[in-house]
Amino acid sequence: MEGEAVAAAEISTLWVIIIALVIGGIAGWLAGLVVEGMGFGLIGNILVGIVGAIIAAFLFPWLGFDLGGGFVAAIVEPMIGAIIFLVILGLIRRA
Repeated sequence: MEGEAVAAAEISTLWVIIIALVIGGIAGWLAGLVVEGMGFGLIGNILVGIVGAIIAAFLFPWLGFDLGGGFVAAIVEPMIGAIIFLVILGLIRRA
């Protein structure tokens, strides 16, 4: 019985990672549409979105920024992280 609980937890963790990657990719694509002229192409924006989503997942709770739960918050928070990361990288690239 204990082994089944561990296996279920591992599957759950895997799904969380997969969902975070998908949402981060979507957020990066959307951020690339919002921040015109500072993008890195489709693949680059998706990668920036994934990194931005990961950064947002750790930084936002630490900073006290929380949009609550739900699907909209799951898209908006990583998108904000992706936009911020995309703008910072765009400014560094232009400098």
